[in-house]
Amino acid sequence: MKAAELIESRMADWRKLEQACLRLESSDSYKLKAQHRLEFATLYRAACADLALADSYQLPIATVRYLHQLVGRAHNQLYRTGRFEVSQWSDELFRKVPRRLFHDQYLRVAFAIFWGGFLLAMFLSSKWTPVHNFKEIVMTPDQMAALEASFSQEIGGQGRASGGEAMMMGFYINHNTTIGLRCFAMGLLLGIGGLFETIFNSIYLGAAFGHMTTVPQADNFFQFVTAHGPFELTAIVLSAAAGMRLGFSIVFTRGYRRVDSLIRAAIESIPIMMLAVVMFFLAAIIEGFLSPSPAPYAFKAAVAMISSMSIMFYIVVLGYSSEPLEDEQ
Repeated sequence: MKAAELIESRMADWRKLEQACLRLESSDSYKLKAQHRLEFATLYRAACADLALADSYQLPIATVRYLHQLVGRAHNQLYRTGRFEVSQWSDELFRKVPRRLFHDQYLRVAFAIFWGGFLLAMFLSSKWTPVHNFKEIVMTPDQMAALEASFSQEIGGQGRASGGEAMMMGFYINHNTTIGLRCFAMGLLLGIGGLFETIFNSIYLGAAFGHMTTVPQADNFFQFVTAHGPFELTAIVLSAAAGMRLGFSIVFTRGYRRVDSLIRAAIESIPIMMLAVVMFFLAAIIEGFLSPSPAPYAFKAAVAMISSMSIMFYIVVLGYSSEPLEDEQ
């Protein structure tokens, strides 16, 4: 192909890339939509290849200079760093993240599986169950005995040394985070591992709750778990959803290369995992300071209610919309 023919055949793509650079350079806040970002990267790579060919075939110096400038501008826009602005972070935290969570299909699946399994297992392990040996199927006698022994003493009755609450909060952060990380990591096994881990946790925890409604230690148990339960259990669901998103992105690539699909899913999972971390931390604070305290049960129940309403407000009220974010469609 002659030089003139090569330039003619590539001119349209160079103009497209140049126009995209102009739009990005004209505004600090302008962002490309997902499909346009992919097109921009494709045009950029093609321009790099054209520049190499232009140098090799010694095309007109003006063409080489133009391609040098075009590739440099595109590179700067592709890898530019956004400036920190409070208004952008506020928009991200209180509009975009809740909206992503509200439309997150993996979060809906994890929520339905976890709470469906939890409530069903709790009912089947309670005194009203039609399956009288259900909890014995899920839990061993040693596990049930250890659970009962853990709540054999009255909550807040045995006292605790000064600084013990902070130490227990650290223990609970480590313990709760381990559960979340296991749910997240299992999701990486093509998503199927996350489904099994979520189902296992929902049934096991539901059976434990149901069993404790049938023993004399029931009051102590619910005195302890009520206040921090909403944050802790919701954080487990969020961790499971984030892991499943990553795992299934390897299977269902939506036309992307597997590695690109995984990177996209990782970016979308970051807000979910960050919210899970915040909830694990809040649950640990409550579990370390309020749950083992002699505070009235009504107060602990009020904390649980406020926690639940806060979660619903953030995800449902702030995130409610008929369509997901435009750049994620």
